[in-house]
Amino acid sequence: MDKRELLLDTALRLFVEFGFHATPTSKIAKQAGIANGTLFYFFSTKDELIKALYVDIKSRMTAYILETIKDETSLYGIIKGYYSAPLYWALEHKTEFQFVTQFSNSPYLNQIAADEIQKHIQPFLDIITRGVQEGVLKPIDVDIIFALIRGHTFSINQYLIEKPFPKAEQDKVIDETFYLLWGMINNR
Repeated sequence: MDKRELLLDTALRLFVEFGFHATPTSKIAKQAGIANGTLFYFFSTKDELIKALYVDIKSRMTAYILETIKDETSLYGIIKGYYSAPLYWALEHKTEFQFVTQFSNSPYLNQIAADEIQKHIQPFLDIITRGVQEGVLKPIDVDIIFALIRGHTFSINQYLIEKPFPKAEQDKVIDETFYLLWGMINNR
């Protein structure tokens, strides 16, 4: 692991445990075993470190989702993949998902460039748009459908965190909740 990755990994653990404001850069550098000046070589401010960590995590999560759905051809399968892949990713990467949730509920989200956020959600918005145009999804605003799916995903993730089910039960919850979601957005 290079120094930049070590700093991001250490910052992730500390931000989730103590929060953004209670985690000084000196603590991150010390925990990483790196000089404070080295941290500022990679990240000019703590705010830049926080935003870089978010972009890094979102990029890895997006890559996981796209890899999961790459062979799907049906709209149903693609949308189910966009729903279930983040849930499975979050179950495997609990700390990262906690950080993303923490970040999404902070003022830092407004500091991320709109094009950075858009590049992660645009492929899914395009799929939803296609679904509405083909009459598979209800003819409502694409952003509403996206918000329903995103909200449902975050809620079910919280449920799965609070109830540590065995894998088979997790699969069942994810499948059943997607079926409920599909009933809300499906036009047929």
